Amino acid sequence: MSATALIRSAPQVAPQRHLLSAEAWAALPAALIDDPEMAFLGLWAGLGCVHAAFLHPEDGVPLIASCLGDSYASLALARPGAGLMERAARDLWGVDAVDAADRRPWLDHGRWPTTTPLAARPPPREGSAPQQMFRPVEGEGIHIIPVGPIHAGIIEPGHFRFHVQGEVVVRLEVRLGYVHKGTLGLMLGKSPRAAVPFAARVSGDTTVAHAIAFCRAAEAATETPPPPRAIVLRAVMAELERLANHLGDWGAICNDAAFAWPLARAGLLRERVLRACEAVFGHRLMMDRVLPGGVALDITAEGAATLRAMLAEISAEWPGLQRVYESHASLQDRVVGTGIIAANLAARFGAGGVVGRASGRGFDARRMPGYAPYDAVDFNVPVLPGGDVDARVRVRVAEVDAAIGLIHRLLDTLPAGPIYTPLPIRAGEGLAMVEGFRGDVLHWLRLDDGGLIEACYIRDPSWFHWPLLEAAIEGNIVADFPIINKSVNASYSGVDL
Repeated sequence: MSATALIRSAPQVAPQRHLLSAEAWAALPAALIDDPEMAFLGLWAGLGCVHAAFLHPEDGVPLIASCLGDSYASLALARPGAGLMERAARDLWGVDAVDAADRRPWLDHGRWPTTTPLAARPPPREGSAPQQMFRPVEGEGIHIIPVGPIHAGIIEPGHFRFHVQGEVVVRLEVRLGYVHKGTLGLMLGKSPRAAVPFAARVSGDTTVAHAIAFCRAAEAATETPPPPRAIVLRAVMAELERLANHLGDWGAICNDAAFAWPLARAGLLRERVLRACEAVFGHRLMMDRVLPGGVALDITAEGAATLRAMLAEISAEWPGLQRVYESHASLQDRVVGTGIIAANLAARFGAGGVVGRASGRGFDARRMPGYAPYDAVDFNVPVLPGGDVDARVRVRVAEVDAAIGLIHRLLDTLPAGPIYTPLPIRAGEGLAMVEGFRGDVLHWLRLDDGGLIEACYIRDPSWFHWPLLEAAIEGNIVADFPIINKSVNASYSGVDL
């Protein structure tokens, strides 16, 4: 039986969610191995169950498999992207993947006053949590380079443990959790309107995408579609967010190859985007502008003209910057063939966004499962096979061009009408996927009879990208780590929750 059939044969307890028996869940890993097209989306716990979300390209409808109890069969062998999530679920909810190959803590560094804080009855901590031990590497001349969690820059904390042989990296392991915020716990018991600021701060550079995903999940749970004008305004903000981040990443990658001038020019272009966002939407990052039921403020004709003028300035300079990138021999030497993420790894981990598309995986949540208004506008999803830093740069370049065109088309088709519809107070459950600049963002929530959040889950695309960064650096020299790391640009905060 296929994985899709196995899940759908179980009783349906909510839209898109089926409750599997322990025996059916135990059969799920083998079914997933036999069904490689079934994409893994996320794993979490709550409501006395463990949950896993999937998407099959045949129908493009996300499915959630749930299983009662606090222990379950691990999915990590069939879908390696589940590995970190199984460790996080054990830390947060106390549910245990009994046959997991990696049972080390992930988020819990032994500093929390209780263990398993999202469990029904979190026990007080007794002693310290077992600390993550790094995997050993054996061989002649192996030595260790520990980096972080505090870095030589204003960035988030994370620990990198390099095992190297001479200058060549044999293995990298990443340890995160230093900026764990308790986001999921803070959202419980709140209305969607009160909880959306927490969703918007999961990863500040992806505030629009996370807010849209959360709001679409809440709107699905209450069966309340936002007004058409609000839907288009959300997409305009999402594409502005994509544009600003891709410009910044492009310049930073060049800078990590010791070419500072592109960083300065790209930084100026990014600043123009952010200033236009502040002028039009009242906030440089457009934080708290997306609300359940719509958006917080409308755009004026003058605001639309401001955005178009900014896009024209970027369109005038951007092609010249690309010619400099392509003609700079020493820069090309640093990026071509560096930090390759193999296509089979990108597919197995379900990598989205630039990371996936630069390694041949053309998934884009705007097309599948798809959502408005992208189903009514034409846009390019660039896919390249190389998997190296250069491929990730070129995908970003193509997505900058696509975002500029999309914003123009969205402004051209912006409908008239209201921008907000209040959500009713009612029970329900909703799941939503949104394409952020890093890839697909997943939000799920369940509302009780009073319209308050009873359970929720957030998955940033970086959950799948951090393990791929570990793979990308193997066989490369230590000095190339900054440029490889920046080309992946996984979010610390998005994973630490």
